[in-house]
Amino acid sequence: MNYNALKQHIKNNIQISNEDLNTICSYFKSKSIKKKDFLLTQGSIYKYEGFVLDGCFRIFTIDKKGNENTLYFAAKDWWLMDIDSFMNQTPSNLNIQALEDSEVLLINRADKIALYESLPVVEKLFRVMSQKALVAWQRRLIRNHCETAKERYHHFSNTYPNIALKLTDKQIASYLGITHEFLSKIKKQG
Repeated sequence: MNYNALKQHIKNNIQISNEDLNTICSYFKSKSIKKKDFLLTQGSIYKYEGFVLDGCFRIFTIDKKGNENTLYFAAKDWWLMDIDSFMNQTPSNLNIQALEDSEVLLINRADKIALYESLPVVEKLFRVMSQKALVAWQRRLIRNHCETAKERYHHFSNTYPNIALKLTDKQIASYLGITHEFLSKIKKQG
C-alpha cells in the first residue's frame, strides 16, 4: 500500500521520525469508493476518519425540506470526517458521497485512540490539523456573513480550481448557500 501522500501530509504539519511515521501509517487501511457511493449516510455512526488519496467527496446534509446543503468538499490530500459522530459515537447529521471513483485511507476510532496513547506526536499532529481546520471554518463563516454570493463564488473557484472543475453547478450552489439559478446569473455576469 502506498502511504506517500499521507506521510508527506504529516511531515507538512509536524516534525516526526520515520519510525513514528511508519507506525501511524500502519493503522490506516485503504478503501476504494465508487462514484456516487456513500462513505457515510445521515443517521449512521461514523466509524472512520479518512484521508483522500485520490478522487473527490462531498460532505453535506439534507434538511427537512429535502434540500442538500454542502458543508465542504474533500479532494486529494484532504481529510474526510464527521468529528462529532466519530468521537462521540452518535448518529451523524452528515452524508459523505464520492463524486468520482476515489481511494481513501481510513482509521477507526479505537486505532486512533491507541495511537494517541502510544505516540504523543499523534496528539500534536491532530491538534495542529484541528487548528488549521478551525481557521478555515472561521474564514468561511466570515465570508458567508460578509461577502456577496458573487464574491464567495469567485473566492471558491479561484482558491480551489481543481475541485471546482469536478463539480456541477448545483453542487457549487449548495456549497455557497444559493440557488442553482442564482449561480447561473453570477456566472453570466463574469
